[in-house]
Amino acid sequence: MRFLYQKTSLACLGVIGLAFLAAAYSDFTGQSTQQSSTSNQETTSSQTARVVANGDILLHDILYTSALQADGSYQFDDYFQYAKDWISSADLAIGDYEGTISPDYPLAGYPLFNAPAEIATTLKDTGYDVIDLAHNHILDSGLSGAINTAQTFESLGLSTIGVYKEDRASEDILIKEVNGIKIAILGYAYGYNGNDASLTTEEYEAHMSDLDEAKIQADLEKAEQEADVTIVMPQMGVEYQRTPTDEQVTLYHKMVDWGADVIFGGHPHVAEPSETLEKDGQQKFIIYSMGNFISNQREETVDDIWTERGLLMDVTFEKTGNQTIIKTVQAHPTMTWSWGKGTYDATYGYEYRDYRAIILEDFIEGGQYRDLLDDNMKSRVDTAYTEMNELVNLQWK
Repeated sequence: MRFLYQKTSLACLGVIGLAFLAAAYSDFTGQSTQQSSTSNQETTSSQTARVVANGDILLHDILYTSALQADGSYQFDDYFQYAKDWISSADLAIGDYEGTISPDYPLAGYPLFNAPAEIATTLKDTGYDVIDLAHNHILDSGLSGAINTAQTFESLGLSTIGVYKEDRASEDILIKEVNGIKIAILGYAYGYNGNDASLTTEEYEAHMSDLDEAKIQADLEKAEQEADVTIVMPQMGVEYQRTPTDEQVTLYHKMVDWGADVIFGGHPHVAEPSETLEKDGQQKFIIYSMGNFISNQREETVDDIWTERGLLMDVTFEKTGNQTIIKTVQAHPTMTWSWGKGTYDATYGYEYRDYRAIILEDFIEGGQYRDLLDDNMKSRVDTAYTEMNELVNLQWK
């Protein structure tokens, strides 16, 4: 096979000779030139991963009492009827669940949230992959309740962030590999409503994930080494305030400096604006608050129409070779739609309600579910869609 190295003779071989050379090279290497070309294309091709995340899933007591069935079980599937296609179609879906699931405590809404375990099954069936538990209410059922909440989701195949089940010092940060892209996901809570007073120092350090800047920086620097991109879900800010605090802005900018690519903020129960930053020639993204996704915080209950609105964030990452960037960002306004069921609680007399988390693009003019709305809801949806887009003010090129 000496002819393989006689490059000066190639010009006079002609078409037949070149074909012979290709065949010989294939026999010699066990790989055809066509296969080699395909392999080169594959090494330079791009992979994408679409990630969605939404605002708070907050089960006030009327949400679970209204979902009670005749056999004593709870059925929450209908609440996510119009969101399921959005969630399940993503490559990775993150749900922001605020509350606990504990059989050792009574079911309750505000101020100590503890929901039936059936909500975990519904979130799994809706299509979620990761559940954020980094919230001020995660200790509402004690440390055992926090750990049981994480275990309940994980027993169904859902990953969790924000609570460490064994020991923070030994547990790995969550990294999900999606279409060949390694995505680190981290969650942090500003506090625990004083319920952490019942924990020893050792228990707190082992299980909780708060806004300790040194720990956050260490986590993000580790994620930078182990993952392609990093998503952070911090819980911080002032409830019902539609602008971020100076502390939010400062800390979230630090997170980007430390390695965060996307920040999905929460806690205020209303949406807050977005911000696009540039670091090392790449765009990074912050949404300061995603608001509520489903809850009983409506204009009629808290005198604030913004609490029934939220966001489904929609981000696509693209990896080419060793570089991963944020390719696209979209903010889909959402709303909690509810109506009376005509049946009443025997003890307290309030009317049970049906709830739906809806993505407003499906309900505005031209949306697939527009005809389901009466005139009042059409106006409410249209106003919410316009005002939410103005508030978020998404600037992405």
